[in-house]
Amino acid sequence: MSAGVVLDWLGAAALVAGALLSLAAGIGVLRFPDVLDRMHAATKPQVLGVLLLLVGLGLRLRTPTDLGMILLVGIFQLATAPVAAQMIGRAAYRSGRVDRDLLDVDELADRGR
Repeated sequence: MSAGVVLDWLGAAALVAGALLSLAAGIGVLRFPDVLDRMHAATKPQVLGVLLLLVGLGLRLRTPTDLGMILLVGIFQLATAPVAAQMIGRAAYRSGRVDRDLLDVDELADRGR
């Protein structure tokens, strides 16, 4: 088997794994009961799913221009997802949509809203 065929198969496996993780993240956003669980589903498996999709695309396309664009998309995804999760969590906490009984440590309790 040639190296190109092996890279194509690895790319296909990464694409399928990324799609399944993104699907699981979407289902989690719809099905999880509270904001913090939904925030987790919207960030962690979704980011890993997108990164696996990008790796799969990179293994399939293999041109320098495409790889550069894929790298930029991956960096943007890694830079924005944590910030979005922080803002969602902060807004949920401030608006009182977080069940404080579920929190192990509430570092913001003494600061007020």
